[in-house]
Amino acid sequence: MEREPVIETRELTKRYRGGQLAVDGLSLTVPEGAVFGFLGPNGSGKTTTIRMLMGLIEPTSGAARVLGRPMPRATRAVLPQVGALIEGPALYGFLNGRDNLIRYDSADPAADPRTRKARVSDALDRVGLTAAAGKKAKAYSLGMKQRLGLAAALLQPRRLLVLDEPTNGLDPQGMREIRTLVRELAADGTTVFLSSHLLDEIEQVCTHAAVMAQGRLLTQGPVAELAAGTRGRLTVTTPDPADAARVLKEHGITVLDLTGDLVTAEPPPAGTDLADLNTALVTAGVRVRGFGVERASLEDAFVALTGEGFDVAG
Repeated sequence: MEREPVIETRELTKRYRGGQLAVDGLSLTVPEGAVFGFLGPNGSGKTTTIRMLMGLIEPTSGAARVLGRPMPRATRAVLPQVGALIEGPALYGFLNGRDNLIRYDSADPAADPRTRKARVSDALDRVGLTAAAGKKAKAYSLGMKQRLGLAAALLQPRRLLVLDEPTNGLDPQGMREIRTLVRELAADGTTVFLSSHLLDEIEQVCTHAAVMAQGRLLTQGPVAELAAGTRGRLTVTTPDPADAARVLKEHGITVLDLTGDLVTAEPPPAGTDLADLNTALVTAGVRVRGFGVERASLEDAFVALTGEGFDVAG
C-alpha cells in the first residue's frame, strides 16, 4: 500500500486584498521521508505557501493536507508533530540561547519538564551552538539566530520539519553544517520541506524538488529527474576561444560565455553529430584540448523552464 504524502495540496490559491495573486493553483505532493526542496526566486510565493501549510493564513481557494489532515482545520492536531522555522526565528534578545530554548520548550504542553534540560542541551549540540549557549541572543549573528531557531524546531522529535530559507545569513561553513544536519534528520526518518532560492543548495541536499515562479508551480519531482530532462551545456577548452566561439556561431550554436580558455555554449540542436562539430573546429585551426557536453544541472533545468536566469549564488 502506498503511503500517504506528508504534504499534499490541490489547486491551492492565495489572492491578497489588492487582487495580487501570491499563489496560483498550486498542486504539490511531498512524499514521506523526502528532503523536498521548494525552489524559486524571492517573491515567487514560497513563504505564502508555507504559511498556508502551517495554518497561519487561510487559502483563498483550494485545499492543503499536512500529515494526512486538512489545514488549517486540523492545525491543533498537526502542528505538535511539525517543527518549523519560518521568516527567521522569534527570539528573546535579553535571554541567552539556552534560556530561549527552555522558554520555547516550557510553552509546549506535550514537553516533559523532567527531561527539559537534556532536550535543550541536545538541540544546542545538534546545531553547533553549545559554546554560545550562555551568550545573549541579541549578541548573536544572523547565522547564529538561524541555528537557534532550528534548535527550537528540533526540541521534540518531528515527523515533518519545515524550513524557510534555513541558510540565510550563514557563512559557507554554517551552510555546510545545516546541510549535514538536514541529511541526518532525513536519515532518522523526518521528512524535511526546505524552501530556498539557492539552486546549488537544493541540488546538494534534496531528494525531491518543486520549482515555483510568480506564484505558479513549474515542475516537481525527484531532483535527478528534473535535471535529466534538460540537455547540458557544450564546453570547449582551447587556447583559441574567440575562434572557437566564431565557429560555433557559424554552426548555429549560441555561445554563453568565454572565460580564459573555456568556451561555454548552449547544447547543440538535436541530431547534431558532436564529432562533426569537433572536426569543424579543428579544420578552422582551433586547437581543441577539451570538448563535450556537461551533465545538465538544476540551474540548466530552471533556465530551460523559465527562459530566465536564476539567483544561484544568493
